[in-house]
Amino acid sequence: MNAKVIKEQCKNFTFIDLFAGIGGFRLALEKYGGKCVFSSEWDNDSQEIYFQNFGDTPFGDITQINEKNIPNHDVLCAGFPCQAFSVSGKQLGLQDTRGTLFFDIARIVKFHKPKVLFLENVKNLAKHDEGKTLRLIIEILKELGYRVYHKILRSSDYCVPQARERIYIVAFRKDLSIQDFYFPEKNKNIITVKNILEKTVSEKYHIKRNDIVMFNKNLLLNDKKKPLQIGRINKGGQGERIYSIEASGITLSAYGGGAASKTGAFLVKGIIRKLTPRECARLQGFPDNFIISDIDSIAYKQLGNSVSVPVLEAIVKQILKSYNFKKDESQNDIVNKKQLFNVNLFGEEINV
Repeated sequence: MNAKVIKEQCKNFTFIDLFAGIGGFRLALEKYGGKCVFSSEWDNDSQEIYFQNFGDTPFGDITQINEKNIPNHDVLCAGFPCQAFSVSGKQLGLQDTRGTLFFDIARIVKFHKPKVLFLENVKNLAKHDEGKTLRLIIEILKELGYRVYHKILRSSDYCVPQARERIYIVAFRKDLSIQDFYFPEKNKNIITVKNILEKTVSEKYHIKRNDIVMFNKNLLLNDKKKPLQIGRINKGGQGERIYSIEASGITLSAYGGGAASKTGAFLVKGIIRKLTPRECARLQGFPDNFIISDIDSIAYKQLGNSVSVPVLEAIVKQILKSYNFKKDESQNDIVNKKQLFNVNLFGEEINV
C-alpha cells in the first residue's frame, strides 16, 4: 500500500507535536495526511526554524502549558528529551528534570486520551537502570489505558546513511482493539555517506592537521550499514575519528568536541573534512527544500537533536495499516473515557 493510498484512507487525522525540535515528526505525519493542531518547543532557535518551514511557531515550555488548553487530537507525538537516559550524560533517568518531562506527556495523555501515542528516545532508555525506567514508562502507559509496543530500530536500515539507533514506542488506546502491531521490516536498499555529499564544499569544513593517521587501506567493508573507521586525528577520541564515505555515517551528535565534533570526519576525494549542515540534514532524511539554520553551530545542534524522518515515516505507515482513522470515527469517540481511564500513577492521580 503506497503513501498516496494510505493518505487518502486516513486523511485529516490530527496530531500534536511535543518537544517538536525543528519538525521531524511533523514531516513524517503530514506525509500521510496528518494535520498538526498543536506543537510545543522551548528552544527559540528551533522555534524559528519550525516557523520558517511550517508557518506556525510552537508554544514554549510544555511544563507551563495546561493540558486543557491543548486541542483534542488523534495522535500524540513526542521525541522527549533523551539526555537523562543517554550514555553521554549522567544517566539519572526519571530523577533528572529532563527525564520527568515524560510525566508531562502522561498528564496530557490522561486528559485527552488520544487514539495513538508515538514516542522516540535514545537506545539506552531500554537498559537504563537495568530496564526499570522503560518498564515504568510502559506500565504508566498501560495504566492510562494503552496497549504498548516498542522496538529499537537503526536508521541505516531504512535508507538513511546514519547508524543511529533509537527506541520507538507506539501505543494504541485499548478500546480500539488493536491486537497486533508490527514495526517496519528493514529496507534492503543501502544508502551510504557518498550518496548524500554536496558537490562543492567550503574549505572551512576541511580538517588540516599534522596528527592525522590513516589505517590500512585494505580494511574490509563487511557491512555498509555500519560506519567504517579508516583513520584518526590525535588520539582518536570522540570527534577525532575518520570514516569511509562508502559506508554509513556515525550517529550525529548535538554536543561533543574534537576536530570533527558532531558529525565525524570523512575522507572525501583525498580531503579529510567534517560534514556540512546540509549533509547532516540529508543524513537525517530531511529533504533539500527543508530550511535549516544558516549558523553552523545551531544547525549541527538542531540536527543532532532531531529524528531520522524516513524511519518515522516507515513507522507511521505501519500505524496507519493497523488503524484507519476514518473508520468508525464516531463510534470510538463515544467511549466513556473517564470510566475507562480512571487510573493512578504511584498511587496518586495526575492533576487535570
